[in-house]
Amino acid sequence: MRPFFAVGLVFAGCCSNVIFLELLARKHPGCGNIVTFAQFLFIAVEGFLFEADLGRKQPAIPIRYYAIMVTMFFTVSVVNNYALNLNIAMPLHMIFRSGSLIANMVLGIIILKKRYSIFKYTSIALVSVGIFICTFMSAKQVTSQSSLSENDGFQAFAWWLLGIGALTFALLMSARMGIFQETLYKQFGKHSKEALFYNHALPLPGFIFLASDIYDHAVLFNKSELYQVPVVGVEVPIMWFYLLMNVVTQYVCIRGVFILTTECASLTVTLFVTLRKFVSLIFSILYFQNPFTLWHWLGTLFVFIGTLMYTEVWTNLGATKSQPQKEDKKN
Repeated sequence: MRPFFAVGLVFAGCCSNVIFLELLARKHPGCGNIVTFAQFLFIAVEGFLFEADLGRKQPAIPIRYYAIMVTMFFTVSVVNNYALNLNIAMPLHMIFRSGSLIANMVLGIIILKKRYSIFKYTSIALVSVGIFICTFMSAKQVTSQSSLSENDGFQAFAWWLLGIGALTFALLMSARMGIFQETLYKQFGKHSKEALFYNHALPLPGFIFLASDIYDHAVLFNKSELYQVPVVGVEVPIMWFYLLMNVVTQYVCIRGVFILTTECASLTVTLFVTLRKFVSLIFSILYFQNPFTLWHWLGTLFVFIGTLMYTEVWTNLGATKSQPQKEDKKN
């Protein structure tokens, strides 16, 4: 029963989280810092109360290792959210972040000296081609939409190019963090709930450097139109409501993934997370009417087929189905 509950949390939390993030970004594209801060603060407070036992529980993994992991995690979160302010549309943002397999494979080959099968190299090639198609078509849209004058078009394309650079950097940094986390878990054991708390609590002082931007957006949020919260009946500025829902759904998403990792194999987790991204993408395109051409659909198809090939879903599911038959023969 718990796996079904976890899958429900992942789809409900993660998909609705993307919706509220897009609602925030459409109104104020540069609100990434305040969104990141709110998410980190909420998860840190919850972890301090229930995981760290008000600071009385000693961490299983030494703090110095968390400090390294936190630096990478904080950088990835801030850069990913800030990319939305650089002419990066939400669908492209989601597709690009789905390319984490490429970064993981490249860094795995370079750092861990891993070798992969032809099947996996083919899947990564599909993901790469898919992301290239979506990125190329988005570049054409940015220049055409901003072609009121030659200078405006070039400036919009330059900002978009910077956004692609930011997403690429965040992708590689995230993959490096995953490899570092993998080596820590091998040495000290898996403590994902503890890592979740420290990854969100330790970076909080770093937001001091972003305080002015966070304050400016807080003022903008206060000036947004009032919205009556259902059930409660209280009126609040609608941007604060969107932010609250984004934070809550982010927590639900993370908790769902955490429960799923404890109940299911990593292959199953990867499959459901990939399907969740696809559902979020479809909803973003249909509900927000984001521009999406046939080329974008083709690129998206390549990305998700490549992801499923990499996880060898069909092979593993076939093996799982054949196991009960073998057991029956033995009996």
